Amino acid sequence: MSEDVRRGDGSPNSAPYSFGGEWTPSDFEIQRRADRKKKVRKNAFIAAFSSIFVLGTLMTIIVTSPGWKVLSATFFDWSYGFTILPKILVGFFESNVILTLIASASVAVIGLTLALIRTSRSPALTPFRILATIYVDMFRGIPMLLIILLVGFGIPALQLKGVTNNVFILGIIAVIITYSAYVAEVIRSGILTVHPSQRAAARSLGLSNFQTLRYVVLPQALRRVTPPLLNDLVALIKDTGLVSILGVTDAIRAAQIEASRTFNYTPYVIAACIFLLVTIPLTRYTDRTLRRSIERQNAQGQA
Repeated sequence: MSEDVRRGDGSPNSAPYSFGGEWTPSDFEIQRRADRKKKVRKNAFIAAFSSIFVLGTLMTIIVTSPGWKVLSATFFDWSYGFTILPKILVGFFESNVILTLIASASVAVIGLTLALIRTSRSPALTPFRILATIYVDMFRGIPMLLIILLVGFGIPALQLKGVTNNVFILGIIAVIITYSAYVAEVIRSGILTVHPSQRAAARSLGLSNFQTLRYVVLPQALRRVTPPLLNDLVALIKDTGLVSILGVTDAIRAAQIEASRTFNYTPYVIAACIFLLVTIPLTRYTDRTLRRSIERQNAQGQA
């Protein structure tokens, strides 16, 4: 029997190929690929031109403004900025980084506990669910700055024996109190997105309530809320600078001390750059994680 020979797209003008052999694109497919590449190059050129035009116009307006020289000398004195950079770095690593590590670990535990209490169906936990709901509603509704002031100045005013007056510890407590409420709601929303059929299937296999929660519900819930949790981590890193109002010598406080001596605000810009070096990679990683999560849900037909 002779070998069956067909055309690339079934038309008589297409390039032939043997059944089971190497596929050869048709003239139409080749033209479509060329048009697609041409469109991509055109879009890239338009995007580059638009970006250069808009950013160039903004930069021109700023540089040619009457007060640019004064602004650059006051905020962008890089020689002075590099001189005081070590002091700001010391404040950042000794305060902001340590506060972030301690607070993030504590917030994860407390937030998960609050979320589990609020999603529990046990009648015995009803008073704890009420307290957890009040806690979350209260500390999500009060600005974090006020929480820091109330904790930082209110607890020492009580003059309780055995209670620390260390402003750094009090600042950590205030941050943990606030962010635990936010994280608890994020995790709770993730738990609620798990379909009840998942619990039913796990229970039908003989898993206990705890095993169902541990091996079925929580893995799915935490995977779905990873992007918003990373956003909360980025916000936490930035908000650690608020503890400087209690007198904690972090990066912002160190910059404030240096700026008050010279009335030059370049230290604030240096502190901002340090925070950006940490938060921008985390933000890009968060966007990538969110994009992958959406693609995975689309592939599964869930979004």
